[in-house]
Amino acid sequence: MVIRLATPADVPALLAIYAPYVRDTAATFEYDVPTHEAFAARVAAIQTQYPYLVAEVAGRVLGYAYASRHRERAAYAWSVEVSVYVHPDGQRQGLARQLYTQLLERLAGQGFVNAYAVITLPNPASEQLHRSMGFRPVGVFDRVGYKFGTWYSTCWLQRALRPHPDESWLPAPGPVQP
Repeated sequence: MVIRLATPADVPALLAIYAPYVRDTAATFEYDVPTHEAFAARVAAIQTQYPYLVAEVAGRVLGYAYASRHRERAAYAWSVEVSVYVHPDGQRQGLARQLYTQLLERLAGQGFVNAYAVITLPNPASEQLHRSMGFRPVGVFDRVGYKFGTWYSTCWLQRALRPHPDESWLPAPGPVQP
């Protein structure tokens, strides 16, 4: 397995992994699969500040993980939200764990101090993954999202990436480009 930064050439594979999550699950609250152009723009926008990693096995992209802005206000600049998606052919092989490990290390190296993840409930596999990676639950938003005729709750989880600095400085923006 090779874990590397995503490139524009990876977008079709990334979108192919993401699309079934949109169409068939409540893991994401997105209703419609984004177009190739919209998804490519998301990846490019994220990469201006945060890592966007892919896991490649035998030349095939089977998973990806990325960080994004936690909230818009300036005081949240030290915090990120993280996500990981794995193709069914790559599940139960440690891809998500390895992607998260490298993602969290890169984020700590950039100077971020908090990582947050959001899980649609129920999702025992994702809950276990996040617990095993050092995330702890910090709150549940009860019946916050509606998809497929059902109201879903989400669990927010948090993990410290590094000690909180005493002085004011901002995280570095990279290197996140391929």
